Amino acid sequence: MKILRTPDERFANLAAFPFPPHYTTLRIEDGSWLRIHHLDEGPRDGPTVLCMHGQPAWSYLYRKMIPRLTAAGLRVIAPDLPGFGRSDKPAAREDYTYQSQVDWMNAWLTANDFSRLTFFGQDWGGAIGLRMVADQPDRFDRVVISNTGLPLPEDSPEGAAEVAAFLATPQTPSLIEMGRALRDMSGDNRALKFAYWQKFCWGTEDLPVGLMMQLGTAGASRLAGLASVLMHRLGLGELGKSAIARAYDAPYPDPRFKMGPRAMPMRVPTLPTDPAFEAQRKAWDVFSTWDKPFLCAFSDGDPITRGGDAPFLEKVPGARGQPHRTIPGGGHFVQEDAPEALSQTIIDFVRANT
Repeated sequence: MKILRTPDERFANLAAFPFPPHYTTLRIEDGSWLRIHHLDEGPRDGPTVLCMHGQPAWSYLYRKMIPRLTAAGLRVIAPDLPGFGRSDKPAAREDYTYQSQVDWMNAWLTANDFSRLTFFGQDWGGAIGLRMVADQPDRFDRVVISNTGLPLPEDSPEGAAEVAAFLATPQTPSLIEMGRALRDMSGDNRALKFAYWQKFCWGTEDLPVGLMMQLGTAGASRLAGLASVLMHRLGLGELGKSAIARAYDAPYPDPRFKMGPRAMPMRVPTLPTDPAFEAQRKAWDVFSTWDKPFLCAFSDGDPITRGGDAPFLEKVPGARGQPHRTIPGGGHFVQEDAPEALSQTIIDFVRANT
């Protein structure tokens, strides 16, 4: 497997990100060496929170939460998924599957021997991390999730044929077409609307990661966002980038490094023929008997995962009687939009269940 490594200088002088890197090098299934980065902040003897990011973010996403969590006496471990952040980046889209990410992160967790963990995950960080919890349950004492899921496809999902036909077309949606589809995720044809995101990421060679993160925060100015999109369309994207966009672009010196963000949306299981189906079913078997504390803290402004907490509230025994809450003022990336409320939710949950 060909593996790329982002030069360290790309991460110099990032705004509000003073945290030193920590690395774990693993021998993976084909004999290659894969280096995975993580942050490790706070007291070593404090309760440990494992914070996992999703697509297309990296551990920079937790920069606002880390000081709040550590000030409360918690230790924070925040890894970068392979293909993201300061972690190594397999160079082919096909290298990235749901299972490969779970395998790599399970190996990282075992190598570091982290235990007595509170897990927090959002987006793919939740989907991958929940599989880790199911695979190594003895390492985890409690779980918090936000704006994520553990998808188990239906036998005959509504609109499956239409989605398959759309994904088979050669044309890649534009940034504007993709954004319009995601803003209208309520109502019918949610799978087809999400397919715009999948197809846009998979087919866009130079995926505008920083711009997508800039536009994806609930507090982003609509006028500034429109200006940035216009600059991007004119080939002047560098002129319209915010400091946040530059930080989220830091891991990707050129399009060769972007295969992880491009690949992962297409790996969301949507059909029972998906290769992840059986592993997802086994994970749900674990959570159907999970009696350790389990908390849902979804945001109030995420059109993508709205209602995604319902299966956990219904099926996970450890979720019963917990103070589940809706985080106000948060979009999909709740860590960016509502770090104070989310951090306090995690702090209160750990304290109440220690």
